[in-house]
Amino acid sequence: MYTNFRMTKKITIIGGGNLGQSIAHGLLSKNYNPSNITITRNKIELLSNLKLKGLTVTNNNVEAVKNTHIIIIAVKPYKIENVLQQIDSHLKKNAIIVSVVSDYSIESISKNLKTKVSIIRAMPNTAASVNESITCLATQNASKEELEDVTKIFDTLGDTLLINEQLMDAATVLGACGIAYVLRFIRGMIQGGIEIGFDAQTATNIATQTVRGATELLIKNGNHPEAEIDKVTTPKGCTIAGLNQMEHSGFSSALIKGIKTSFDNISK
Repeated sequence: MYTNFRMTKKITIIGGGNLGQSIAHGLLSKNYNPSNITITRNKIELLSNLKLKGLTVTNNNVEAVKNTHIIIIAVKPYKIENVLQQIDSHLKKNAIIVSVVSDYSIESISKNLKTKVSIIRAMPNTAASVNESITCLATQNASKEELEDVTKIFDTLGDTLLINEQLMDAATVLGACGIAYVLRFIRGMIQGGIEIGFDAQTATNIATQTVRGATELLIKNGNHPEAEIDKVTTPKGCTIAGLNQMEHSGFSSALIKGIKTSFDNISK
């Protein structure tokens, strides 16, 4: 993860929704020069907080991409073709298109551009706004230097992995949709905590720190989850009793089925 981000190339984010804004906030938190960032949205009043921080805010995609090195497209899937055709003739020859649009291939992007540019797909998640995203990158024609530049951007938002594009839908489900899965799990922990006696805020504090601690155990120790589970499950203890009850109720199976259902939905 980069702690000092010094790249000075201009970045335009087309689509200032939740993910687009998360990327912008992540860059700002690593002291990226706000004057080098442009972000677009039809309702620009919804970007007033970023404008106050020094970003260029506009609803004109064509103007936004002129003289821009890296264009991050963060619109809804049904809008991307129109956006690509709109900006095509206004792209710099050395521009890099970075798409964070789910289920839209590099080949499809290329077909909608007459201008030959480097194309990279990226799939971060909304934890980018707190620099804890996992971003998967895939490319077919970007140079090593171009890939390094884009990696630097997303490294400011968390961790970055280079994957085969065929796995991008799977990355979307596990990494991006996965935020919602984990939050739903945490909500369940909080509700259980309230039922056994804690007030909502205390239950939230305990649950969130417990999840953070469990994650750090896996990251720092490099163990399989079951190895860490074994450390807290004693014979006839309360932990194994609770785990077994969850499994009898289909806990792991429901999670796996949910992930597979999301994947099947995105792949249709």
